[in-house]
Amino acid sequence: MKKKLISRKKDTYRVSESFDRYLRTFNRGCRLAVHYEDLLRFSDSFALYDKNGDDTLWVTVNYPQGEQQEVHDGLLQIYAFLRADGNLKVCQHLVVDRVDLCLYGNTKPFRIRIMNTLNENFDYFYVKEADASRIYGLELEHILSPNRIGFMFFENTLIEEHIYGIPGDVFANRFLMAKDTNKVRVAKEFVKFNERCFLRLLGDMHSANFVVDITMDFEENFYRIRCIDFDQQSYEPTKKVYLPQFFVQNSDYVKVVMDFLSPESVDQYQKEERALIKSRAHSAAFRLDQLLNVMRSDMVAPYENVLSLRQQMSDHYQDDKFLKCDSMGALVAHSLARLEQG
Repeated sequence: MKKKLISRKKDTYRVSESFDRYLRTFNRGCRLAVHYEDLLRFSDSFALYDKNGDDTLWVTVNYPQGEQQEVHDGLLQIYAFLRADGNLKVCQHLVVDRVDLCLYGNTKPFRIRIMNTLNENFDYFYVKEADASRIYGLELEHILSPNRIGFMFFENTLIEEHIYGIPGDVFANRFLMAKDTNKVRVAKEFVKFNERCFLRLLGDMHSANFVVDITMDFEENFYRIRCIDFDQQSYEPTKKVYLPQFFVQNSDYVKVVMDFLSPESVDQYQKEERALIKSRAHSAAFRLDQLLNVMRSDMVAPYENVLSLRQQMSDHYQDDKFLKCDSMGALVAHSLARLEQG
């Protein structure tokens, strides 16, 4: 049996004053009508099953009769800020259809289902207990990836938009080897995804923590792999945690890369992704510099993890400058600074 790359639950870190100021400066801070603790005061719950009758390991919760409307009104206000910059007119035909609680996740998130009563279309967002390393992960994703991320923070509560796509494990089991799936394009995207995660030190990207977004093109489908879990941003002490290729859950994706891409193609796509990240970093230089300045002085991992990872990064790149980094933020900053070397 292969040893797990991550052996225990990570610690949770509070958002520092300097990070809070950064979030408010860039419109991530917002006074919320409902906090995470408010949602914990539910009166009853029942198991939520999928359309096939299987237990999802989520439960749907209800609130005391005198409080439920107040909770739902507050959640609609949050949705208005998340989707329409606080314009409550968008809520005119919206209702909170369901509040679900995840029982198997470390962070026990709530998933809010918002439904339009005119056409029964629905959308989701999440209410979670704030963790600084996760928020750093969300912000780095927003700046450095091809994806925009919607989230808000206030005190100890984090609000995240839902990221749509086919769960990576489901895609691997049902679609990856299908006749009409372009394996070369999937392999290319996994190589680029692997490179993005390592450069910005986002860990734990096994197939249950990312989704595959498929876009119809005029000749072939286009595939994009999107992270959906940011808890392991710059936390673990082991280099392999930040490389999705080493997770056994991703073995089907690795096999497609090995079967359909030559080493020269892999190298080409890695260089392409580094160039794209460099371009995004330049486009958002002021914001990224502000974020990294805060992150350098913030401790979001045990110091022994920093010591272990900096040695491994130094060995990987043959770059002694990593050994001078005394925080995870400094390691991320130097990893990104290396992009300027080509």
